[in-house]
Amino acid sequence: MSRFDDEKFKQLQLKVKFHVIPNTRLKKFSKLFTGYTLGLTKGEPGNFVMTPMYAENADKIYRMKPRSDDVWLLTFPKCGTTWTSELLWLLKNDCDTDTAAKIPLHARTPFLEMGYLSVMEGPMKKMIMTVDKVEKLPSPRVIRPHLPMYLLPPELLETSKVVYVARNPKDVIVSYYFHHKLIKSHGYTGTLEELAEYFMNDEVLYSPFFPHVLDAWSKRNHPNMHFMFYEDMKKDLRGEIEKVAKFLGKSLTDEQLDKLREHLRFDNFQKNESVNNESAKKFGVMNEDGRFIRNGKTGDWKNHFSPELNKRIDEWVARNLEGTDLKFVTELEHQD
Repeated sequence: MSRFDDEKFKQLQLKVKFHVIPNTRLKKFSKLFTGYTLGLTKGEPGNFVMTPMYAENADKIYRMKPRSDDVWLLTFPKCGTTWTSELLWLLKNDCDTDTAAKIPLHARTPFLEMGYLSVMEGPMKKMIMTVDKVEKLPSPRVIRPHLPMYLLPPELLETSKVVYVARNPKDVIVSYYFHHKLIKSHGYTGTLEELAEYFMNDEVLYSPFFPHVLDAWSKRNHPNMHFMFYEDMKKDLRGEIEKVAKFLGKSLTDEQLDKLREHLRFDNFQKNESVNNESAKKFGVMNEDGRFIRNGKTGDWKNHFSPELNKRIDEWVARNLEGTDLKFVTELEHQD
């Protein structure tokens, strides 16, 4: 990058202003989300909901310099991020599962904004990948933010390969509920139905859901964008691995494809200590009850939604997809 380009990046300024959401400072909210001691913030324009610490550091991420050999994985939370991160790292590193087993996924594919979600102390503080650390990583990098595209470096799609994974919102809500119960920084004490209401009202971390997905969907035909669905991975994992490999310019043998499929099969993935985040319990980040890699099934929402809640969610989905050509699969007859 030339000196001129370097200066241009330094001068980039995010045109989104964040302010505290008053309701998140009230007792009703703080009793349900005990981890948000400072409340949450909302960005304008875009209505993006995030922590105050992220709001103070949003410009750092926006001004990052993407590299031509980067792969950025973009997802709303609980849409197959961990699963796809492992796939992307292996594709960029010659399917080296031995090295992958020795190095935790969070060190191989940094969760970009994790250091700005809550205050980290002790060993966790040293382990967290900040923007400064990510910028010093050797190429090729696999980077995974949950942020919507407009909060990421503006040159990203023209510079790097971008993989976006979408998942049906019904299963996302269920998975996000269990995630909120598991992660102590959320400290969620409420019910699934209460979380679903906050989710539909765009009052949970990383909301709103639909603009996040639809923005990427509108860019799905860009040559540097590979848009995929979680449900397609559940239906035909080997076939989706082939598609992603082709997008990244990787040619795999049948033996490598079979190896990757077996490595990523849910039962094996859940037991894999380099990806399942069970070690976070030792550092007090997660509660003992529950798993980070929990269920993974498409259609699990049917085990949790009442008919009345399901009706309200269907109506919410229909309103938000009206006038678009985006469609979600919410059930599968057969899945890996």
